[in-house]
Amino acid sequence: MDLENQKRVKELSEQYGPENIVVLLGAAEAEASGLAAETVTAGDPTFAGPLTGVQLGLQTYHVCEEIVKAEYDSAVYDEQVSMMEMVLDIDEITSEMKGIRDQYCKF
Repeated sequence: MDLENQKRVKELSEQYGPENIVVLLGAAEAEASGLAAETVTAGDPTFAGPLTGVQLGLQTYHVCEEIVKAEYDSAVYDEQVSMMEMVLDIDEITSEMKGIRDQYCKF
């Protein structure tokens, strides 16, 4: 997660309270999604950004996880995401995201 997005997430969490923030990720690889999820839950693991040492514990999900996929308008999902879903390892991504939530999520 780049430094500007870290800053935005931190500011929104301060403004609205971390219990009211959900981070929705869309990286194509489980490792990249996991790294971004870890950043907004446990703090920046690279020690380079505004979330270094900041444990927000935010809820984090990937756009292809069934729990959030059920919330989308199916026509919009089909148009915007379904093509990518065919080449993603959804099980690996889901497992990575669940592991981060189980370990670090506070809400």
